[in-house]
Amino acid sequence: MARHDSPQTPTGRRALAALATAGVALGAGAGTAAAAAGEPVVDVVRTSPTSIGRIDPQAGLQGALGSLSYVTGTVAGLKPNPLAGTGVDPLDNGVGTQLADFRPLTSQMLTAPVAQARSIGSIPVVGDVTKVLGG
Repeated sequence: MARHDSPQTPTGRRALAALATAGVALGAGAGTAAAAAGEPVVDVVRTSPTSIGRIDPQAGLQGALGSLSYVTGTVAGLKPNPLAGTGVDPLDNGVGTQLADFRPLTSQMLTAPVAQARSIGSIPVVGDVTKVLGG
């Protein structure tokens, strides 16, 4: 059987080498520019402290919790399995086993709720969590 000869330096390796070289050159240039200035980037002695004012943690918490319903509502409407109904759906496959005369046990029992769900909010446990969080 004939063996295919591949080039020693494919295009991908050349591109990565060029990117690495450019990164090293930029880093060296930035280091040289900082060293030539002779001054520190941040002069701690000459900076004056600033006040951020009075912080109200209650208002911050209310703002975060107020936006939580918008985020969970958006997530709850997403389709959990975009490949559902196609020939390449990985959740449509299953593995099963049967011990003695017990009922067969398959992995599709676990993946079916996710594989067939219309949205994340309709998945049994996750849907309940999104409803509690305001979605």
